[in-house]
Amino acid sequence: MAAAAASASPVGDLTDRLLAGDRRALARVLTLIEDGTPEGREALRILYSRTGRAHTIGVTGAPGSGKSTLVYALTLELRARGRSVGIVAVDPSSAFSRGAVLGDRIRMQELASDREVFIRSMATRGFPGGIAATTPGVVAALDASGKDVVIVETVGAGQDEVDIASAAQTTVVVNTPSAGDDVQAMKAGLLEAADVLIVNKADLPGADALAAQLSAALATAPGAAVPVLQTVATTSEGVSALADAVEAHRRRLEHSGELERCRLEQARNQVLALLRHRLLDDLLRSPETAKSLERLIGEVACRQTDPYTAVDRLISGS
Repeated sequence: MAAAAASASPVGDLTDRLLAGDRRALARVLTLIEDGTPEGREALRILYSRTGRAHTIGVTGAPGSGKSTLVYALTLELRARGRSVGIVAVDPSSAFSRGAVLGDRIRMQELASDREVFIRSMATRGFPGGIAATTPGVVAALDASGKDVVIVETVGAGQDEVDIASAAQTTVVVNTPSAGDDVQAMKAGLLEAADVLIVNKADLPGADALAAQLSAALATAPGAAVPVLQTVATTSEGVSALADAVEAHRRRLEHSGELERCRLEQARNQVLALLRHRLLDDLLRSPETAKSLERLIGEVACRQTDPYTAVDRLISGS
């Protein structure tokens, strides 16, 4: 019934084809969602009741930690276990073009011939936190398309990439030895967000010491024990243990009842993020408000007005 009703519109026809396994339709729907179009929002409305089955895994860590190679190796391992996989590779946006490097698509192109793997690169478009504002919608569409696992690889900008923890069910934080990782600094951010900690490039000197530091830092942390694993993504060494760990975390979420709490928190974060985005867009859509914004920014820069008063005046229209 839902599919018949959906196909009454062009977007409904597109989502019907997506649900039937049409990869070109999936790619088109992801573009509509990423661009924030009304058609993309309609597609999500149609598809949303079909979501909630996939295991979402976030992979984050500093630039150069080997996240893309690790995602590639993890995908091969999951495919060997019979899982279909969607990959969302979030790239940094150019400050000038708002485009993306899209390097992950190039690095992962060897997976493109596998019809049970779908890779999507997307730009952050200035959104902070290591993912894009529309990343949860893209993940939902991949989930609806039937992927067993959806892996989200964050930008790799550093310690502030904790948004992935609110968008994924299992967060994998990737570290490397001899890269200046500061375990103490991580305590306030990524360390607390991790469900699995990885020391990648474990064939380099210092890997055992870093793993020991991470284990010691976690020893007094409340909650379930976080595994600290060593991998060499280029040779797939340790990747099977990583797959075991993420699957064990998912089972623990299911059996403890934490999965429902996780879904509730993800829904809350997504609704509030969209609400903030929509209210800001609505506020700035007026040419008069946009003009007032520029004037107030100038006054704040000249110290004629403080930022709090400027926001009050912008909201009140005074």
